[in-house]
Amino acid sequence: MWRRKWDEMQTGEMGTGVCGSALVRAADAMLHSLGGEEISVLLPLQGMASDPAAQLGLVDPAVEEVRVSPVIARNLTTDNSGPRRRVEFLVPASGIAQALAAHDFADAQELMDAAMGILYQGELFHIEGFVTEFFGATAYLYRVVGVD
Repeated sequence: MWRRKWDEMQTGEMGTGVCGSALVRAADAMLHSLGGEEISVLLPLQGMASDPAAQLGLVDPAVEEVRVSPVIARNLTTDNSGPRRRVEFLVPASGIAQALAAHDFADAQELMDAAMGILYQGELFHIEGFVTEFFGATAYLYRVVGVD
């Protein structure tokens, strides 16, 4: 029977990256099976028209819709004096990774900082909070709280 040393096992095929990527796939499958929906993250377009009306703010800035799926939306309780609707969006790391690659953002926090809001079922939500869930130093799920 052949045995490997501890050092050889750490550098072999079963490194920490395999566990992290498996968890990302598991989160993606879980959100798909729970009836994953789609949201659009609204990003401002970088190009600005050169005419004076645009520079004075008389022209609406254009936005780009970045579609992210699968997403689970959960309604949260609100105070009587607070917003009329709060929704928590559970977004897998795979959905955010596609948006990061397409728009040259360094990380998910930078993407959410640049976002103007989230479009969900025809309603615009402002981003109130953003939390990254980690396991084994790998981000596998993002919790985004939006208010209407």
